Amino acid sequence: MNIPSILSRTWDKIEGMKKNTPYLVIAALVAAGLLVQNLSSTPQLTPTAVAEIQTALPATDTPIPTVATSSYEPCGYQWAYHNAEELGAMFDEGMRDMHPATSGNVSFYGEDCVYADGTSTFSALETDFFVRIPVEELTNEDVLGEWISLTLQLVLELPTDMLQGKYGFVEFWFEKSASEQLTMRVPIQEYMDGTHGISGATLFRMFYVKR
Repeated sequence: MNIPSILSRTWDKIEGMKKNTPYLVIAALVAAGLLVQNLSSTPQLTPTAVAEIQTALPATDTPIPTVATSSYEPCGYQWAYHNAEELGAMFDEGMRDMHPATSGNVSFYGEDCVYADGTSTFSALETDFFVRIPVEELTNEDVLGEWISLTLQLVLELPTDMLQGKYGFVEFWFEKSASEQLTMRVPIQEYMDGTHGISGATLFRMFYVKR
């Protein structure tokens, strides 16, 4: 083996690598720059793009929930009275106990919601009382006032759980004859709030309005 010859060839290779080193470095730098450029130019997914991709995905067997449609049916409102039979019977009985010739009834006042097919639903606003009382004179305010006091006491003794809505009024029909009558209304809550200990003519004048 010619050792000097081998050493000579090895040295030539080393010298060649030294000469080519700058070119290798330049080539490596160029390749790295191209890689950075490619990475920076990669398109980013925007929300719109994501939505388009999701739309393009194949459908699955998973059911999509649907929003239930409203079954609301419009109706027309109108004022209405509905007879309170059970409460009216109790009120009538209490009035007849005071005088057999008197009579009373009760109504719930509110709104009917009427549908196209003729059916309706009722919402009560208040409970109203109506009473007919025979009297000998329409000018005796003391007697009329006493009747107002006795009737309102009876109303307030009736079961409140049988009322619908709030207290309304008591409508009095004082009747001397078929052609001679006096009518007036007493708001129940107003009576409760401001008539403690008042009766007779004073009570009558608090609520009577001449027509």
